[in-house]
Amino acid sequence: MRKTLISALALAGAIVLVGSISALSGNTRVERGKYLVTVIGCNDCHTPLKMGPKGPEPDISRFLSGHPEQMGALPAVAPRGPWLWAGAATNTAFSGPWGISYAANLTPDQNTGLGIWTEEMFVKALRTGRHMGVSREILPPMPWPAFRNATDEDLKSIYAFLRSIKPVVNHVPDAQLAAPAVAE
Repeated sequence: MRKTLISALALAGAIVLVGSISALSGNTRVERGKYLVTVIGCNDCHTPLKMGPKGPEPDISRFLSGHPEQMGALPAVAPRGPWLWAGAATNTAFSGPWGISYAANLTPDQNTGLGIWTEEMFVKALRTGRHMGVSREILPPMPWPAFRNATDEDLKSIYAFLRSIKPVVNHVPDAQLAAPAVAE
């Protein structure tokens, strides 16, 4: 009887402990995602820059909202001299041999951001280098080849954090792919 009671109490304690860990895991995952987004530098390209008193600084009111729709699509810039590619002053649009690419809206806005993306789509996109995991290629300078080496838990944590931030309505232009090179 005593052994059964001890076993029952141990089992109940384990259930409470597992329940507590599960309850904390969502918060812990968001915090881990915030840390990863910060140290990886997602803000560097996905938050537009604005001029501050000491030069360019992130426009935190547009945190992770991508290329500002007010700027619209930009013209291609031909590389000159040693330059291979060019970036817009906002650091959200890039022109190079691939065409013109724009930093995506990573906020959870339903229509213009990642709002309709599932966790599976997000992880698959960063593993395969394809938009939504199945569509067009993710273009430079997005370092998705490095992200594909992250653990599933890290990618899911990034996704959880991105789902927790303020949605920002911002329609980012579609990428403009360069014409295929013609063989000489």
